Amino acid sequence: MKKTIALLTSSLLLTACASFQQPGDKANAQAATDQKTASSKPANRKKAPKAKVQQQEDALPAVELSEDILYKVLTAEIAFQRGQWQSAYVTMLAAAQQTRDPRLAKRAAEMAVAARQAGEALVAVRLWTELAPHSDEALQNYLGLIMLSDSVDEIEPLLTQRLADAAPQARGPMLLQIQRLLARAKDKQASYTILQNISKPYGDLMETHLALAQGAFGMGDGATAQREAAAAMKIKPDSELAVLTAAQVASNNKDATKLVTDFLRKYPDAREVRVAYARSLVEQKDFKLARTQFETLLKEDGEDATTLFALGVLSAQTDQLKDAEYYLQRYLQVLSAQPEEDRDPSQALLLLSRIAEERRDLDSALRYLDQAEPGTEGYLNIQVRRAQLMARKNDIEGARKALEDAQAESTNDGEQLQLMLAESSLLRDANRNQEAADVLKGGLQRFPNNTDLLYDYSMVLEKLGKYDEMEKSLRRVMQLAPGNQHAYNALGYSLADRNIRLPEALELIQKAADLAPEDPFIADSLGWVLFRMGRMEQAETQMRRAYGLRPDVEIGVHLGEVLWTNGKQDEARKVWREVSLKEPNNEVLKSTLSRLNVKL
Repeated sequence: MKKTIALLTSSLLLTACASFQQPGDKANAQAATDQKTASSKPANRKKAPKAKVQQQEDALPAVELSEDILYKVLTAEIAFQRGQWQSAYVTMLAAAQQTRDPRLAKRAAEMAVAARQAGEALVAVRLWTELAPHSDEALQNYLGLIMLSDSVDEIEPLLTQRLADAAPQARGPMLLQIQRLLARAKDKQASYTILQNISKPYGDLMETHLALAQGAFGMGDGATAQREAAAAMKIKPDSELAVLTAAQVASNNKDATKLVTDFLRKYPDAREVRVAYARSLVEQKDFKLARTQFETLLKEDGEDATTLFALGVLSAQTDQLKDAEYYLQRYLQVLSAQPEEDRDPSQALLLLSRIAEERRDLDSALRYLDQAEPGTEGYLNIQVRRAQLMARKNDIEGARKALEDAQAESTNDGEQLQLMLAESSLLRDANRNQEAADVLKGGLQRFPNNTDLLYDYSMVLEKLGKYDEMEKSLRRVMQLAPGNQHAYNALGYSLADRNIRLPEALELIQKAADLAPEDPFIADSLGWVLFRMGRMEQAETQMRRAYGLRPDVEIGVHLGEVLWTNGKQDEARKVWREVSLKEPNNEVLKSTLSRLNVKL
């Protein structure tokens, strides 16, 4: 069960951290508030008053709504509703040109966009920006469309003027926003040249250098990106956005980590930097240090839902299950007290259910699932999990009915596939393999090319001893998904386990290993086929590697047998004792010990 928790938490860790802002996310908001979050300020320092930035509004033309104009507008709208986008667009654009009303130009642009006609949309948006030169909405649409065209050069004068007209305090965020838009251009070099040109008058702004750093990094020019990021940090050493950008463009992880940790030593209250550091530690699988960072964040805000969830998942990942329960329950309490958070608690409930199952408290595991509300994004996983627990309590029929009822209620093909796979898995675990095969066969009648169904079907066929059909199913998976390492591994392992066609088995497993070199189960298969071929030294090397990658019970059983055969009985017994503590009733372990006449 701990293996299951580890698998679940590994997939949840990045999900947990993804709720935190990425280094480059919301750049404008971060730049605007940077001085509020910098920790170099004395605690009693008064907050500076917020600058008032007002957008200049464009006056609407004094146009009389004549019968002719009204007729054109209504005719265009009716044509658009009837699917005649071109007629509607031409009529609406003509009305905009006649009246000089930016609202009609905007409507013409909307019609073209809805019809997926980028060229026509750009014509209308050009008119819109001409008629409403101070409209941010018009500018955003214009920039978005120009990025898709080959006319990116035409925007430089417009951007230059907009920056010149902007209030001084608005120019920095505006430059960051412009950079993000220019990054979408087809001609990266041309767009970067524009960014350089329009930002020249504002070299004293931190955001100028951040924009240039991010633009250079996007083009693969790491040296320029690092130089510009360093310039930004020199202008504003306490800027979180500057150090995050510098870390992002650093040439290696070591340099990035040093930048971040040095910054946190100077400014320990820099929340966004600490969040980014914690995320990077999770990605590097340094869960212990990541947990330390999240604990620091929790001290700053004990009711932060994302931090609580991350700590719950990290605690489960490191087998601190009591701590995991504590943090996840607090997370649920925060969600209950703050309905405006609008988060789906399903993942937390699923993990709490797993933890309760680990301590063999199936009733509590089910009660956690009962807290989930139908209609939430993760409710399907809750239904599957509930069925699995019912099966654990030997209520196989009840579990099947729950899954079949859920399938009947669903109109989504993906959900129905997931429910079929869950039902077949329950039946396989209960050793009702023919019924599992029937479920999967029914699924394949609806979805004949679904590789998940084909793969699971092949595994059931193997248990039924239908090896030819199993191989046919796996070969079909290979045909449909040539990069599916599991299909090659499954067929190769099956051949090796039956001690037949060993050269072919080795070739298949080697193909799987090439596709997934760090997969411990494929490494185990490779060791097993080498063992079958009598290549004992190579087999032992592979088995040790597989067990080092993942101390799984069945991998340990195989390693023990190879060691035993190689005359290393004491070490073999040691490995078998280790795995027997995890799963004393494992069938592979029991059959191996019985076959070799070994008592632990």
